Amino acid sequence: MRSAVLLMAHGTPASLDEMPEYLRLVRGGRPASPELVAELRHDYEAIGGQSPLTAITFAQAGALRQRLGDATPVAVGMRNWRPFINDAAAELVAGGAERVIGIPLAPQFSTLSVRKYIDAARAALPADTGFTPVHTFHSHPLLWRAFAERIRDAAPRQHEEVVFTAHSLPLRVVQAGDTYPTEVAATARGVADLAGVCTYQLAYQSAGRTPEPWIGPELGELIRQRAAAGTRAFLIVPIGFVCDHTEILFDIDIQAATIAREQGASLRRTESLNTSPAFIAVLEDLVRRIL
Repeated sequence: MRSAVLLMAHGTPASLDEMPEYLRLVRGGRPASPELVAELRHDYEAIGGQSPLTAITFAQAGALRQRLGDATPVAVGMRNWRPFINDAAAELVAGGAERVIGIPLAPQFSTLSVRKYIDAARAALPADTGFTPVHTFHSHPLLWRAFAERIRDAAPRQHEEVVFTAHSLPLRVVQAGDTYPTEVAATARGVADLAGVCTYQLAYQSAGRTPEPWIGPELGELIRQRAAAGTRAFLIVPIGFVCDHTEILFDIDIQAATIAREQGASLRRTESLNTSPAFIAVLEDLVRRIL
């Protein structure tokens, strides 16, 4: 059986002009308000006008392809922008794939993200094409090692408080039984143990622009609270993300850093995994366990 790999991510517009259509897709077909479009355009402008998500995901796919060899094709599909999951799946099938291994590039499972990637890929594939999805890799020892390496590279300073972060979720999703917060907490514990971090904080970031409650503690609020208690330096470790994009480059590097400065504190973060050999080894192992 000829197998192929489909790496899946959220997607990002290629230009600011595409923002309204991108947000319509993110919102399930509902048009975004002009205010929301302007807010997101501002965020993207602040990081240079474009997110590197698509380019980095293709680079990750290329690095994985080198490790797996030409016999195992690797494609990239995005849920909310080009190249869409549908198109990537069709490309693999046209190339002769009889089974597709689907890997959502989010370590922790959530019904609001990972399950939607998996459902989209399954729906895109013909009934006679096998599909084996990776639901979670939050506790993979190589993932913990990859994040721990980034912490050691950052060399935490004395009195610098380590804060692990992941994307927030609506509270209703968690109350319905989503395991996401449990998996995020497990990743934080595993990485902290490997990196020799004895004490740390865990926060959620990048909540959606909706009025409903989202899980916390929210990163900005945590920074304010800890700074009020005397913390003057923060090291952010984004364990819910595997590459640079707006949630990293704007929400942490600009927004959270600004909040810290306003509280008289410094803030920096560990380097994202991106195409680090340690992270590509995670992807390779996930695939080889299935092949």
